Order: sequence, then structure tokens, then C-alpha cells
Amino acid sequence: MTLLAVRHVTTYRYRQPVSFGEHRIMFRPRDSYDQRLLDARIDISPAPSGLRWIHDVFGNCVAIARFAKEASELRFESNISLDHVPSNAPDFHMEDYAQTYPFAYSAEEMPDLMRTMERQYLDPDHQIHRWVQKFTHGGRPTRTGELLMTLTYAIKESFTYNRRSETGIQDPITTLRLNRGTCRDFAILMIEAVRALGLAARFVSGYIYSPSLDGSGHVGGGSTHAWCQVYLPGAGWVEFDPTNGIIGNRDLIRIAVARDPRQAVPLSGTWMGEPSDFDGMTVEVSVTSPKDAAQRRAVSSIVPDNKLLLANPESAP
Repeated sequence: MTLLAVRHVTTYRYRQPVSFGEHRIMFRPRDSYDQRLLDARIDISPAPSGLRWIHDVFGNCVAIARFAKEASELRFESNISLDHVPSNAPDFHMEDYAQTYPFAYSAEEMPDLMRTMERQYLDPDHQIHRWVQKFTHGGRPTRTGELLMTLTYAIKESFTYNRRSETGIQDPITTLRLNRGTCRDFAILMIEAVRALGLAARFVSGYIYSPSLDGSGHVGGGSTHAWCQVYLPGAGWVEFDPTNGIIGNRDLIRIAVARDPRQAVPLSGTWMGEPSDFDGMTVEVSVTSPKDAAQRRAVSSIVPDNKLLLANPESAP
């Protein structure tokens, strides 16, 4: 078990006061057996005239804020703490019939999984299908766990991670062609590849904890993170992070799951004013553990002049 604290601040700035429409906020983690929410607080400035909570169609917690005042800055700060229990996912306790690919989901599970098996992006030349077939040993029976692990590691090792200031997600064919992308792009590529194999997959938005103090740990910190889940009979929804080659929930904090990434946007809303009024936005995310402070104190005690060199994560998603 690991105690983790997440601070997430998103700030929008405008050149003059503007008015705001409704905003949907998905910052609250999903409480489960492997992550237990201890505390959650959200502070919004200017204060909303109304704030209500709902569960969306996937069971994600969504806060909906409404505003009556104009302002030149809109700021959302979320602070959460939770118990995180890493799972040993590579053991893959699957049903016997699912141990080897290809297999078919049971008649009981199929109706609920069908929408997460459907491809969401056009692939007229079957490029994604041809690419993922390389991991199936020419169509011969393949160990399911080995297939998914190999696919996860292949994306991590063969593609270049880069942050991108543009909004939205690359379609998976573009990611395949460019051989680079963000964590969201890699998640979508793996989801579409897994769906091309006839398996159910869904998108996960959340945070990643990087325990390394020298910046050599996981990539994707400093902002929200994204990965995917694949449904395996007997094992349930299993996490795969192709950006970092993580299998299972180790260092991953789930906030929202969805069939499509557009259904799991961390923060969305509208504002009214001239287009030129918008003056930019910043996103700051930090995920820390109490043991980090102890490690920093230990390192600073042996670094001359108490100077500790730490990575400076970017704020762009």
C-alpha cells in the first residue's frame, strides 16, 4: 500500500473579464479495491454559483459548476489523497478458454462488451489490423497475456513520446505513420489495435506517480495521464500503459474510464467573450508520496550546499 497525494491546478486567463458557461470537472478518483479515496477537495475561483455532482454512464464522478460572475481568470484546484495498492497483473488469472488467443467472450458478457469492441476510427486500408497481426505469430494460437504484454512494450520501445500543445488526439493511423505521440495517442493506438483483434478495450484518464527523484522515472507526469484497459475473462478489466510499459495499476491513479476519450475529458466548459480575450492556460499536476519528502531530505544531506537537482516537468498535456 502507498499513500499518494495529487494536486491538480488548471488556470485559464483572459485579457478582460468574461462570463462563463457550465463546466464539467473529472478530477475525483474512482474508489475501488486497489485505490481507496481518503480525502478530496476542489477549490474554484471565482466561486461558482452552483456545484453539483453526478455519476456519468460509466460510473465516473463528475462535478458540474455554474457561474454567475465575470472574471479575467478561472482557476480550478483539486487536492486528493488516497491509498494505492499495486496489483501483480502479469499473473493474469484468466479463464482457461481465454488463456490462448483467439477466443470468444461468453454469451453473458458479450452484450455489455460490444460497444467497447467497436472500432472508433476509420481505417480504410486496414493499416492498424495489419500492424497488430504482427504480434499474433501469423494467426497461430498465441498466449493472450504474452500478446498484450508484447504489444504494450512494442509501443513503448518503438514509438517516441512527445508532448504536444495542440488540443485533441491524433488518429491512430497518424500515430502509426509518425511513430510518435502523447500518452493519449498511444492509448488510442493500443485500444484500436486490441479492438482489431476482437477484444474489448476502453480508455482511462488519470494521473501517474513517478517515484524517481532524478526525473528518470515514468513519462507523462506534470499533467493528466492516459492509458487503456482490456477486458480478460476471469481477470476483468486489466490496465495497460503503453507509454511507460506498465501492466497492471502500478503507479497509475484512475480518474475516469470511457469507451471514447472524448467522454473522459478532465475539464471542459464554455466562456463568452471575444476570441482575442483568451490569454492562455496552464496545467500543473504533482503526485507525491510521504516517502518522497524523506528521500529528498536524505539526498539533500549529502549534496553540497543542500542543492537537490530535480526534473522540472512540463505542464502541457
